[in-house]
Amino acid sequence: MASWLSTHAPRTFDGLAVPTSVRESLRSASLSPEPPHLLITGPAGVGKTASWRLVARQMLGPGWKSTTHILQARDLMRTRGAMAKFEEFLRPSGAGSTDTLAGRMSLDAYDRGIISASEGDVAPAGAELEIDPGRIPVSRLLVIEDADHLGGIRQAYLRRMMETVGVASRFILVARAPSRLIDAIRSRTQMIRIPSTDRETVINTMQSIATSEKFSVDEGVLGDLAYVAEGNLRKALFTLEMLNARGLTDDRSAVHRLVQATTLQAGRHLLELALRGRVVEWRWENVRGRRSKVLGGAIAEIDRLMNDHGLDADDIISQLHDVLVGRRLSLPDELRSELLSALAVCDTQIRSTMHARIPFENFLHKETPSGSFPPSSSSTFPPAAGG
Repeated sequence: MASWLSTHAPRTFDGLAVPTSVRESLRSASLSPEPPHLLITGPAGVGKTASWRLVARQMLGPGWKSTTHILQARDLMRTRGAMAKFEEFLRPSGAGSTDTLAGRMSLDAYDRGIISASEGDVAPAGAELEIDPGRIPVSRLLVIEDADHLGGIRQAYLRRMMETVGVASRFILVARAPSRLIDAIRSRTQMIRIPSTDRETVINTMQSIATSEKFSVDEGVLGDLAYVAEGNLRKALFTLEMLNARGLTDDRSAVHRLVQATTLQAGRHLLELALRGRVVEWRWENVRGRRSKVLGGAIAEIDRLMNDHGLDADDIISQLHDVLVGRRLSLPDELRSELLSALAVCDTQIRSTMHARIPFENFLHKETPSGSFPPSSSSTFPPAAGG
């Protein structure tokens, strides 16, 4: 069953839960006869992905998915040959080829009627883009999610690619921290910043979904969800959906229990794994009928929180801090103090790098029995079953 984040995704610019000025900027860019490259920025869960999808649908027409190419830059950080994969995305025919994805022309550039809109599919701006005779419209989009995780070398390569892009292609970059992008890239884009979702909008959006899904929800629950979401609309909707699945939308205490269960338990679990020396583990699993090597251990929990639950580095730091300060792990005071100090160092390092996973991995390795903490500290924690 599809998540509400998918089934209730906005289909028009007016349906976006963003300020009017942002909606108008998105609408204007997608309707422009000569649209700019876009840089869509903002904190987690405010609608960056929903926004670029609407821009793509309006700009490219009903067949937008076939000529929209998406790269998740964060994934490159966890793979070998990241630069080669990045080059392969931009130059599918090979690094030495003059054929680039951005330089390719789509048939849609000549005939927008090739693919017709399906039932229920509407143009986000209210009407399809009108193409002036003799003009070649944009027919291909290259979307790079989490572009602020590209790193300096790949950003320089991207900048050179943007200089030679064809008339029928545009880039859309999505980033939480645009300051991590080089000036040469930022200067070639129109930046549209989406702020944190205000409390009233979060509550109204949740109430609208409750009405659509035909269930009642206590006003206090809505208020509590808006409070714990801290401007992250995705987090609020995700939590509301979990409450509804458990029949707890009228129980305010359930909000706090559920939030603690999904955050503090996850933080405690990854600390437990690290203290047992299980920071990085590889195991074989059946994935889609094939035996594949899968990453496990504490670092895999970090990846899961960031990728599956949409948490950013600050969220995870906060979780780990709450676990340690709230004494949700039975630890000697000396070890607890050392962990808090190491976490503070990790927090400082994260703020000065675009690769948050590296400071987290360093922090987790320090917790292991072979790390910088006293070996005796690890003996206070029981070994994992079978470990």
